[in-house]
Amino acid sequence: MTGRWRAAVTATALTVCASAVALAPATPALAACDTSRVRYDNPVTETPWPLRRLQPNLVWPLSQGEGVRVAVIDSGVTADHPSLAGAVLAGKDYVDQTNDGRCDEAAHGSIVAGVIAGRPVGAFSGIAPKATVLPIRVLRDTERTSDATIPQHIVEAIVFAADNGADVINMSLVTPDTPALKNAVQYALGRGVVIVAAAGNEGGSKQEGPAFPAAYDGVIAVAGVDEEGKHVDTSTSGTFVDVAAPGANVLGPTPAGGGFAEFKAGGTSFAAAYVSGLAALLRGQDPKLTPAQVAARITSTADHPPEGFNIQVGYGVVNPLRALTVVQQAVPSRTAAAAPATLERPAPPHDPFGGTRTAAVITAVTLGGLTVVLLLAAASVRRARALRARM
Repeated sequence: MTGRWRAAVTATALTVCASAVALAPATPALAACDTSRVRYDNPVTETPWPLRRLQPNLVWPLSQGEGVRVAVIDSGVTADHPSLAGAVLAGKDYVDQTNDGRCDEAAHGSIVAGVIAGRPVGAFSGIAPKATVLPIRVLRDTERTSDATIPQHIVEAIVFAADNGADVINMSLVTPDTPALKNAVQYALGRGVVIVAAAGNEGGSKQEGPAFPAAYDGVIAVAGVDEEGKHVDTSTSGTFVDVAAPGANVLGPTPAGGGFAEFKAGGTSFAAAYVSGLAALLRGQDPKLTPAQVAARITSTADHPPEGFNIQVGYGVVNPLRALTVVQQAVPSRTAAAAPATLERPAPPHDPFGGTRTAAVITAVTLGGLTVVLLLAAASVRRARALRARM
């Protein structure tokens, strides 16, 4: 690779499968890990809005991601937070090779992992709370960087994930389009790994254009929406966008203190994580689904914009209930319309974790049949100190 590349901040994770290798259960980090800047002890007492919007609890009787391994290529993932305890395997660390991926000095990777597979703690839960996380650390922090070694590490990370049993790869980052990156993505897809990546946070800027690896064929590219169902301004638009998910005011577990932190600025990092969680639910329900079938299920059952597809949210906001219960539908045709995307937001349930809703989904099933650098929050989010704890 020649020239300097530009780092952006958002979020995304990627996974690849090859010959499965038995990995050790979580143990203390192997080397010193400074998490003093990302220590929070605040609890989550109200259900986060993305959980009210997506209502994954409705499909937990069908799948919670059991047996599914999700590779998180990011800033590392803590194994010490109560919501991630027992969920994080020993992985790979390209920042400090004496470590095993379970050191996160930025909090980004841990929040991504929590969104995907966090165990219930207070009012917080991941989308697929019984999936496991394979952490692969390629960045120490969320600063913009021109370190030419990072793109190569991302390539290696994809291959490592594929060779170590990943079923899903979450890539909340963007990196230069190179033959090596494309080959690594194809390698993982060829081994049956579902790859989800952030669409990027260059929305409305001169740099807006296809982001990689999100724009590669076979990768599920994810845009962000806010609590009102509107396209997040910083979320990159384009015909490569497949679907959208919550991408603003997202919170998750922090590396130290046992608390939770929130990224208020809009972006696509955590939007990608929500879709990776949905992919884990689908793989848990039917491990035989191919990457293409998982992608088709997610896109065809999303809450489509009026025109079926547009460049801001793709086929629309993902819908876990329909994805796991509706008989496969045809994917609407891409029309690349530049129309504004204000999606209809369903009324949030009073208690999304209520037992009555669980009973309702079981009844519905019975009767109805059935996307170099981390894209951390917005470009304005430079440091882990920018994290704001939900008090």
